[in-house]
Amino acid sequence: MPSAKGLSPSTGFLYLAVLLDLHARNIVGWSMHDRPNLQVTLRALDMALERRRPAPGLVHHTDQASLYAAYDYRERMRHHGMVPSMSRKGDCYDNAVAESFFSNLKNELVHHCDFTTREAARAAIFD
Repeated sequence: MPSAKGLSPSTGFLYLAVLLDLHARNIVGWSMHDRPNLQVTLRALDMALERRRPAPGLVHHTDQASLYAAYDYRERMRHHGMVPSMSRKGDCYDNAVAESFFSNLKNELVHHCDFTTREAARAAIFD
Protein backbone atom coordinates (compact mmCIF):
# COMPACT_ATOMS: atom_id res chain seq x y z
CA MET A 1 0.00 0.00 0.00
CA PRO A 2 2.13 2.91 -1.24
CA SER A 3 2.03 6.29 0.42
CA ALA A 4 1.56 9.78 -0.98
CA LYS A 5 5.05 11.24 -0.71
CA GLY A 6 4.00 14.74 -1.73
CA LEU A 7 2.86 15.59 1.78
CA SER A 8 4.91 18.01 3.82
CA PRO A 9 7.06 16.39 6.54
CA SER A 10 4.89 17.85 9.29
CA THR A 11 1.74 16.39 7.71
CA GLY A 12 3.01 12.82 7.42
CA PHE A 13 1.96 10.13 4.98
CA LEU A 14 -1.30 9.15 3.34
CA TYR A 15 -1.74 5.49 2.47
CA LEU A 16 -3.98 4.33 -0.35
CA ALA A 17 -5.40 0.84 -0.79
CA VAL A 18 -7.01 0.06 -4.14
CA LEU A 19 -8.67 -2.93 -5.71
CA LEU A 20 -8.47 -3.04 -9.50
CA ASP A 21 -10.65 -4.96 -11.93
CA LEU A 22 -8.07 -6.52 -14.26
CA HIS A 23 -10.58 -7.04 -17.06
CA ALA A 24 -12.09 -3.55 -17.07
CA ARG A 25 -8.84 -1.89 -15.90
CA ASN A 26 -10.59 0.35 -13.41
CA ILE A 27 -10.64 0.85 -9.66
CA VAL A 28 -13.54 -0.93 -7.99
CA GLY A 29 -12.62 -0.22 -4.35
CA TRP A 30 -10.35 2.22 -2.55
CA SER A 31 -9.63 3.65 0.86
CA MET A 32 -7.12 6.11 2.34
CA HIS A 33 -5.72 6.51 5.84
CA ASP A 34 -2.78 8.12 7.62
CA ARG A 35 -1.45 4.67 8.60
CA PRO A 36 -1.38 1.35 6.79
CA ASN A 37 -3.74 -0.84 8.79
CA LEU A 38 -6.26 -3.61 8.33
CA GLN A 39 -9.21 -1.21 8.34
CA VAL A 40 -7.99 0.65 5.24
CA THR A 41 -7.72 -2.60 3.28
CA LEU A 42 -11.08 -3.88 4.57
CA ARG A 43 -12.79 -0.61 3.57
CA ALA A 44 -11.39 -0.93 0.04
CA LEU A 45 -12.58 -4.54 -0.13
CA ASP A 46 -16.03 -3.62 1.22
CA MET A 47 -16.37 -0.85 -1.36
CA ALA A 48 -15.47 -3.25 -4.17
CA LEU A 49 -17.94 -5.84 -2.88
CA GLU A 50 -20.71 -3.25 -2.59
CA ARG A 51 -20.09 -1.78 -6.03
CA ARG A 52 -19.54 -5.00 -8.00
CA ARG A 53 -21.34 -7.73 -6.04
CA PRO A 54 -19.14 -10.46 -7.55
CA ALA A 55 -20.34 -14.00 -8.02
CA PRO A 56 -18.62 -16.70 -5.95
CA GLY A 57 -15.36 -17.86 -7.49
CA LEU A 58 -13.91 -14.42 -8.21
CA VAL A 59 -10.11 -14.58 -8.01
CA HIS A 60 -8.71 -11.83 -5.77
CA HIS A 61 -5.01 -11.26 -6.43
CA THR A 62 -2.71 -9.33 -4.08
CA ASP A 63 0.88 -9.19 -3.02
CA GLN A 64 1.93 -10.90 0.22
CA ALA A 65 1.54 -7.86 2.44
CA SER A 66 0.44 -8.85 5.93
CA LEU A 67 -2.69 -6.72 5.63
CA TYR A 68 -3.97 -8.89 2.75
CA ALA A 69 -2.93 -12.11 4.49
CA ALA A 70 -4.64 -11.13 7.75
CA TYR A 71 -7.27 -13.49 9.08
CA ASP A 72 -10.08 -10.90 8.98
CA TYR A 73 -9.32 -9.96 5.35
CA ARG A 74 -9.16 -13.57 4.21
CA GLU A 75 -12.32 -14.38 6.16
CA ARG A 76 -14.19 -11.54 4.45
CA MET A 77 -13.08 -12.91 1.06
CA ARG A 78 -14.12 -16.44 2.05
CA HIS A 79 -17.53 -15.19 3.23
CA HIS A 80 -18.13 -13.72 -0.23
CA GLY A 81 -16.84 -16.78 -2.09
CA MET A 82 -13.67 -15.11 -3.34
CA VAL A 83 -10.61 -17.18 -4.19
CA PRO A 84 -7.38 -15.68 -2.80
CA SER A 85 -4.32 -15.48 -5.04
CA MET A 86 -1.03 -14.01 -3.85
CA SER A 87 2.08 -13.14 -5.75
CA ARG A 88 5.39 -14.76 -4.93
CA LYS A 89 7.39 -13.19 -2.14
CA GLY A 90 9.58 -10.34 -3.41
CA ASP A 91 8.38 -10.57 -7.03
CA CYS A 92 6.85 -7.25 -8.06
CA TYR A 93 6.09 -8.62 -11.56
CA ASP A 94 3.39 -10.89 -10.14
CA ASN A 95 1.39 -7.78 -9.21
CA ALA A 96 2.38 -5.68 -12.21
CA VAL A 97 -1.00 -4.01 -12.81
CA ALA A 98 -1.19 -2.62 -9.26
CA GLU A 99 2.49 -1.61 -9.36
CA SER A 100 1.89 0.18 -12.66
CA PHE A 101 -1.16 1.99 -11.26
CA PHE A 102 0.78 3.29 -8.26
CA SER A 103 3.74 4.27 -10.45
CA ASN A 104 1.46 6.27 -12.74
CA LEU A 105 -0.31 7.91 -9.79
CA LYS A 106 2.99 8.99 -8.27
CA ASN A 107 4.52 10.14 -11.56
CA GLU A 108 1.44 12.02 -12.77
CA LEU A 109 0.32 13.56 -9.47
CA VAL A 110 2.13 12.91 -6.23
CA HIS A 111 5.69 13.77 -7.27
CA HIS A 112 4.51 17.07 -8.77
CA CYS A 113 2.51 18.34 -5.79
CA ASP A 114 3.25 19.48 -2.30
CA PHE A 115 0.12 18.80 -0.29
CA THR A 116 -0.22 20.85 2.89
CA THR A 117 -2.84 18.55 4.41
CA ARG A 118 -3.98 14.97 4.06
CA GLU A 119 -7.38 16.27 2.97
CA ALA A 120 -5.76 18.13 0.07
CA ALA A 121 -3.94 14.94 -0.93
CA ARG A 122 -7.16 12.89 -0.62
CA ALA A 123 -9.06 15.36 -2.80
CA ALA A 124 -6.36 15.41 -5.50
CA ILE A 125 -6.06 11.62 -5.56
CA PHE A 126 -9.84 11.22 -5.64
CA ASP A 127 -10.08 13.64 -8.59
